[in-house]
Amino acid sequence: MRNILTAFLFILFAVQLFVPAQMIYQQEDTLVTGTAYKFKTRPIDPTDPFRGKYITLNYELNSFQTNEDWNDYTGNVFVYLTTDTEGFASVETVSKTLLDNENDYVIAESNYNYTKTVNFNLPFNRFYMNENKAYAAEVSVQNAQRDSIKTCYGLVYVKDGTAVLDNVFIDDMPIQQFVTEFQNEN
Repeated sequence: MRNILTAFLFILFAVQLFVPAQMIYQQEDTLVTGTAYKFKTRPIDPTDPFRGKYITLNYELNSFQTNEDWNDYTGNVFVYLTTDTEGFASVETVSKTLLDNENDYVIAESNYNYTKTVNFNLPFNRFYMNENKAYAAEVSVQNAQRDSIKTCYGLVYVKDGTAVLDNVFIDDMPIQQFVTEFQNEN
């Protein structure tokens, strides 16, 4: 009986290690072998008492015009990506089901739809930062959004429906570096 209990505890311990390890592996594999897309942003900066300071990123890419009626549909949608002439992510098509398509896709949550427009929330909308730099990052990103010359975007790697937000950039400069320079100027 004691051997069975020990074996059961060992299996339980192994499963508890395997699940988070598999989640970490999937995220790292996406960062290493996935395709990078730049998503233009519109941010705000809240705080999560359990996870720390982060920037919430609202993306310009949040809807798509289709040929079919999407009224009353809520749930997950498959957003198939391509890039525009400036190198930023754009939507090729949106589907309620997984398509036999070679293009990268992300699974987004469809929140409200009308007639032939699908509105969705992309799943990579939080960028966590060092608490000492989060407020300066918020200010920097807000200023960049107001400045029509600056470009702010999130660099997201996509592979097989998994999307990982790698970094946030202002004029192709990583947000941490931009904030450090911003803090040194003030």
